[in-house]
Amino acid sequence: MASIFPGRYTAKIEGPFVVFLIGFRINRFFAFSKWLPVAKAMSPMLKELYQHPEMGFLGAQTFLYWRGISTAQYWRSFEQLHAYAHMREGIHLPAWAAFNRAIGNDGSVGIWHETFVVDAGSYESIYVNMPRFGLAEGAEHAPITGRSDTAKARLQDKETADTV
Repeated sequence: MASIFPGRYTAKIEGPFVVFLIGFRINRFFAFSKWLPVAKAMSPMLKELYQHPEMGFLGAQTFLYWRGISTAQYWRSFEQLHAYAHMREGIHLPAWAAFNRAIGNDGSVGIWHETFVVDAGSYESIYVNMPRFGLAEGAEHAPITGRSDTAKARLQDKETADTV
């Protein structure tokens, strides 16, 4: 079980970073042979990424929702995320090709992703009585003290730190 950090913490990271949200949606519940392979595809990719932090991957969390699964990933840069997505010797490209062969546009399973490039200082976070989670898994996990007590103050501290 993950260690719980009592109290209030925030994530701190130097420079810009990327938040990449990816998931799938089950459109035809009884089409098990279509969506089960999709559900199983992300775990090997995440394992590969955790084994190779030099690729720029910082961490991820996976979430279940009513009709699917999504993963929030944190990356050092968009260029590194893009390079992984197109890496011929990696797990992603064969999984993407298998999806297109098995499902394509038949409508049984949907896939989505969203990419956010976050400028330095343009984020804020709080984790209360939590294990390292989200951005704090791959960045500095720092106690909240003094001036950084509120979300507004944490954002202003980041903006000030970038201009000083």
